[in-house]
Amino acid sequence: MSGDTHILELSGLKKSFGALSIIQGVDLQVARGSRHAIIGPNGAGKSTLFNLISGAFPPTAGGIALNGRSIAGLAPAQINRLGLSRSFQITNVFAKQTVLDNVLIGVMARHGVRFNLWQFTSNMKELRNEAIALLADVRLDHRAETLASDLAYSELRALEIGMTLATGPEIILLDEPTAGMSREETSYIVGLIRRLTEGKTLLMVEHDMGVVFDLCDEVSVLVYGKVLMTGAPAEVRANREVQAAYLGEEAI
Repeated sequence: MSGDTHILELSGLKKSFGALSIIQGVDLQVARGSRHAIIGPNGAGKSTLFNLISGAFPPTAGGIALNGRSIAGLAPAQINRLGLSRSFQITNVFAKQTVLDNVLIGVMARHGVRFNLWQFTSNMKELRNEAIALLADVRLDHRAETLASDLAYSELRALEIGMTLATGPEIILLDEPTAGMSREETSYIVGLIRRLTEGKTLLMVEHDMGVVFDLCDEVSVLVYGKVLMTGAPAEVRANREVQAAYLGEEAI
C-alpha cells in the first residue's frame, strides 16, 4: 500500500476562491520519515496548500490522504488527532499564558484531558512533567514560568515547535520557521528542527534556500499553484525551469 511508504499523498488537489484559482491540480507524495520542503515564489500558493493539508480550508477538488486515509475536508482538530500537527508562518501562541501552559495545552489534548487552569486532574503531575520535558527538548525549560509575550522572537518560534510536538504527531508541518530571523537565530532553530524531527516526517515551507538545501532531503517547487518538479536538493538547484521561476530572486 502506498500509505506504508508515503505518509501524505495529494492527488489532483485544487482550491479556488470564487473565480480565483490558487491551487491548480497538485499531485504530491511525502515519504514517511523524510524532510520535505515546498518552495516557490511569492504568490505560488504555498500557504494555501498548507491550509488545505491541515484542514483550515476545504479543497475545491482532489484528495488528501494521511496514512492512506482521506482527510480532505476534515476539521483541523480531527486531522491533528490523526497524527498531523502544524505551526504557522506568524507565531501562534497564547501570549498571556506561561511557556509551560502553552505546551501543557497540547500535552493534555493528546491525552484527551480538557485544559483548565483551575482544575487539577489526578494525573496533572505526570502531564506537567511531560510538558517540562518537551520544554527541555526545545531548550526553554528555564523559561517555563515566563509569559509567552515576554519571550524573544527565536524563543517564540522554539515554543511554537514545542507546541507542535506536544500533540505527538507523526508528521510536522512548519510554515516559514526561520522567517525574520538573524543568521544566529536561524542556526539555532534549524538545529532544533533537525534534532526534534529525527524519526518523524517534516513538511516545511521555507524561503531561506540555505536552510532548505541543508535540512531537507526532498524539495517540491510550487509555481502558480502547480508542482513544477520534485527532487533531491541538488537536482532542484540545477534545474533550469526552477532557476527561471526564481529569476530575480535570491532563492536559487
